[in-house]
Amino acid sequence: MNSLIRFGTTIGLVGSVLASSFFMGSTRALALTQEQVMTSLQTVPVFALMNSEGGILLATPSQGTDKTPVAGIFMDGQAAQTFLNGLKESNPQVAQGAQVVPISLAKVYQLSQEKKDQVQFVYIPVEQEVEAAKAVLQQSGQQAQDFQGVPLFAARSSEPDGAYLTIQQGDRQIVPMYFDRAELQAVIDRLKQVQPDLAAKMKVQVINLEGFIATLQSSTNQDLTQIQLDPTDASIQFTRTFQQANPNFGQAAGGQQTPQGAAPAPRTQQTPRTQQTPRTQQTPQAQPRP
Repeated sequence: MNSLIRFGTTIGLVGSVLASSFFMGSTRALALTQEQVMTSLQTVPVFALMNSEGGILLATPSQGTDKTPVAGIFMDGQAAQTFLNGLKESNPQVAQGAQVVPISLAKVYQLSQEKKDQVQFVYIPVEQEVEAAKAVLQQSGQQAQDFQGVPLFAARSSEPDGAYLTIQQGDRQIVPMYFDRAELQAVIDRLKQVQPDLAAKMKVQVINLEGFIATLQSSTNQDLTQIQLDPTDASIQFTRTFQQANPNFGQAAGGQQTPQGAAPAPRTQQTPRTQQTPRTQQTPQAQPRP
C-alpha cells in the first residue's frame, strides 16, 4: 500500500460546514461545469475491451425490451483481462484482435454523454471491494444487501460535526476517496501512529461511484471539487505496464484509439516529510454557506 506515500502531505479535517454540504445543492454558486466534472474524474484509469480499430466492444442484451448496446467498463485491469480471455474461448471471432486498454474515467464520462441514447456504459466493480463496502454498511447498521455499483471509501469523523479526513496537497486541501478499502485503512493506520486520538474518531463511509458522478452533474456545490478520487495501486500498475508495452498506442488509425485524456499518467511516489502531522486545531478553509 502506498496511497499515503503518493500524497506525502499533511492530514487534517475539513470543516463541518463543508462536510455537511458535500452531497447537497448549494445556492451560493452556479452548477459545476462540464470541465470541472471531467477534472474530478480525469485521474482515474478504468479498463475497456477495445478492438484493433480502437472501438470499445459492445454487447447487445439478449433479454428484455431494451436492446441498447452495453459497454462494460472494468474498474480492475486484470479482471478485464480475465473476461477477455474467456471471451476468446467462447467467441473467438468477436474477441479477435481485442485487448484491454486503460482509459480515463473522464473520457468514459464524456463518451457516455455524447452517446447517451446509443450506448449504455456499465461500470464493473471489483467484487472484493463490493464485499468490503457491504461490511462497512453492516457495521454502521445500514442495509448492506441494498448496495449497488462501484464503491468509494472515505474517512469521516464520528463527532457531531462529521468532518471528513483531508490531505493538504500543495496549496489545496483535498478530500480523498478511495476505490480500495485497504488503501484507506493504510492511511488511517498511519494516522494512528502520529495522532491516535484523531484516528480513533475516524469512521469509514462508503458511497457509490455512479451516485458521485450523478451528484457532480447536478450539484451546485463547488466544494465538491475538493474531492479527489484515488485510483488503486493495481490500476496504476496495470496502466503503467500497458504504456510501457504499447508506447505508440493511439498513433494508428488517425490517432483515434486513445482520445485526449485516455490513460492518466501514473503518479510518482513521494516520501512524506516527518514534520508533517495531522492538524487538529486548524480553522476550516471552506467558506460557510449563506
